[in-house]
Amino acid sequence: MKYRHLGNSGLKVSEIGLGSWLTYGNATEKQIAVDCIDRAYELGINFFDTANAYNQGEAEKVVGEALRKYPRDSYVLATKVYFPMGDGPNDRGLSRKHIVEQCNASLKRLGVEYIDLYQCHRYDVNTPLEETLRALDDLIAQGKVLYAGVSEWTAAQITHAKGIAEKRNLRPLISNQPIYNMLVRYIEKEVIPACEQFGLGQVVFSPLAQGILTGKYKPGNQIPGESRAANADTNHWIKSYLRDDVLGCVQKLATIAKSVDATLSQLAIAWVLRQGNVSSAIIGASKVSQIEENIKAIDVLLTEEISREIESVLKEIDGFVPIW
Repeated sequence: MKYRHLGNSGLKVSEIGLGSWLTYGNATEKQIAVDCIDRAYELGINFFDTANAYNQGEAEKVVGEALRKYPRDSYVLATKVYFPMGDGPNDRGLSRKHIVEQCNASLKRLGVEYIDLYQCHRYDVNTPLEETLRALDDLIAQGKVLYAGVSEWTAAQITHAKGIAEKRNLRPLISNQPIYNMLVRYIEKEVIPACEQFGLGQVVFSPLAQGILTGKYKPGNQIPGESRAANADTNHWIKSYLRDDVLGCVQKLATIAKSVDATLSQLAIAWVLRQGNVSSAIIGASKVSQIEENIKAIDVLLTEEISREIESVLKEIDGFVPIW
């Protein structure tokens, strides 16, 4: 495994991270989830990402239990706060009340004394940003959280947070968790430049575009019966990718992958990691074999020629915006 600094911090995370969205505590049986986490750990993955909202805390319980057998200082555990965890008016958002209460609840579900990376799952337009940042800073001062980050914040929001942190002498944010893959590249224009300027690293999710960049979906063909797209509970996240023009480009990318002796999944992850501001690419897995395949992406070399070929293919669907 290879490791990168998370933003300008001293924390190092594995180039491949393991996430638990739409899998652990929900679609994936507990033992399979534990097996995947164990294999990831064996292969050198040290970054494990979850969130309180993933199946209403069940994912945190599974991840925490699976990691409990390992020394606490040997892995980086990340979770999030923002989305509703109840029906009450204060059971959501980024108020001090919700952040503090959910941090304590996450610590309990995870079974740990501290969270390495606590992330604002989205931006809260209904809470003063200074209130949110002070709450995070207080949790760090208390030792319940080591670092704070955000997820899917705009460049303007990140810039505003940086200004408040400097003015109030608060600990800076060190990461942003956006969607990023060959088909969704919006962060390249403004978010990455802002994060590079202010010292945040990207821990990106969906590097395989919900499985589209595995190549298993073919233009004009029926959806495979056991695929994520065939699952009635999750297919709304993936259906906008299932266009013949998009899938046709994916097949061309698969041909490029073969030319460098890689699978399409490996090529797609290597492409994400070509970006220096990306600290880790978070994969999901419902099978141990998926982790074993995808982790090999760290050794895929993208030459300038191959990169140009990839860009040429991606230009064919320039402007494509999926639902996510």
